[in-house]
Amino acid sequence: MKKIIYPLIAGIIVVTLTACGSEDAGQQDKAKDQKQSSQTKQKNQANQAEETQKKLEDQKVEDKETVAIVNNKQLMGREYNMALSSVQMQMQQMGQDPTSKDAAKQIKEQTINNLVGQTLILQDADKKGYKASNEEVEKKLTNAKQQYKDDKAFQAALKQAGLDMETLKSKSAESIKFSKYVEKEIPVEAVTDKEIQTYYDQMAQQGNAGGKELPKLEEVKPQIKQQLQQQKQQAQLTKQVEELKKNAVIDIKI
Repeated sequence: MKKIIYPLIAGIIVVTLTACGSEDAGQQDKAKDQKQSSQTKQKNQANQAEETQKKLEDQKVEDKETVAIVNNKQLMGREYNMALSSVQMQMQQMGQDPTSKDAAKQIKEQTINNLVGQTLILQDADKKGYKASNEEVEKKLTNAKQQYKDDKAFQAALKQAGLDMETLKSKSAESIKFSKYVEKEIPVEAVTDKEIQTYYDQMAQQGNAGGKELPKLEEVKPQIKQQLQQQKQQAQLTKQVEELKKNAVIDIKI
C-alpha cells in the first residue's frame, strides 16, 4: 500500500577507523599511515556525499511553484519536494544512483504520478465521507514522537524534513483517511500458501545462483506474505487511480 507519509532524510554515516597504538616505531608509523588513509577516505566520502546532496537538491522545484492541478486543486512545489525526497531515498536504499540523468527523469515522473494519484484518492475519500478524528491524529503524532529519544530530537527531525507541526498534523490526517479508504474501497484477496511457496522458490533460485543459502520457508513466511499483500494492494491501488483519472481534469505544469 502506498502511504502518504513524510520523507525521512537519511544521514550519511562515516565509519571512523581507530588505529591501535604501540611503543614499536614500526607499528606507530603503520598506525599513522592508517589514520591518514582513514582521514583521506572520510574526506573523500564527505565530498562525495556533499556533491550527491547538491545534485539531489537541484532536482527540487520552488516551494511556491504550481507543479500540477488536479480537479481544480493546485499541487505546490513544497508537496512535490517532500515526495521527491522520499522517492530519492527509496532509490538509494535499493542501491541505485538517483543523481544520473536517466534516474532524475524517472524520479520526476514517479513523483508527479504519486502526487496526482494520492490527490485523486484523497478527493474520492472526501466525497465518500472518510475522515480522521482529532484523537486518531494525536495518536499518530504520539507514535511518531516515540521513535525519537526526546522532543529535541523529534523537532530536529521535523526541521530536517522541512516540516512544522501544523503540516505534520495535516499530513497525518491525510494518511489516516488514505488508509481507511484503501482498506474499505480497495479490498485485496488473501495471499495463498501456493503464492508464498512460488515466491520462496524464486528467491531460492536467485540465492543459489548467487551462492547464498536461503533461510527455511517457515522462518521467512511472514515477511513473504506481507510483501505479497503489499504488491497486491499496490496493483489494486494503481488500478483504482487509473479509474479515477478517467473522470478527472489533470494539468501537469512541470
